[in-house]
Amino acid sequence: MFEQAAAPEPRNAIGDWGLRAAITLAFTVFGAEKFQAHSMWPEFLQQVGWGQWFRYVTGAVEILGGLLVLIPWTATAGLALLAGTMAGAAVIHIFVLGHSGNCVIPVVFLTGLAGLWWSRWDR
Repeated sequence: MFEQAAAPEPRNAIGDWGLRAAITLAFTVFGAEKFQAHSMWPEFLQQVGWGQWFRYVTGAVEILGGLLVLIPWTATAGLALLAGTMAGAAVIHIFVLGHSGNCVIPVVFLTGLAGLWWSRWDR
């Protein structure tokens, strides 16, 4: 009468660490790039219409989120922080700049981060 729920499949620990390390590396690089004066980010944020303070905040959030993803007990918080950042980037591209085609990269990252979060949900 009642079906027993299937136990979740065990997570591949090496694969999980590798994926989280790749996310940490990517977002640490993305975040650190925002602190460089000779990158594309000062001009980009000038187009957005926000001050350069937002570039520094975004860089710090990306680095922090990447580091949180690396630590197993804070990975969910890091994934949420990075997913929120990518959602914000997509919204800026679509609604502020009017370049909806440029939102593809943030949406791909958002989808991947959400997928990893979802895979960790039951564990």
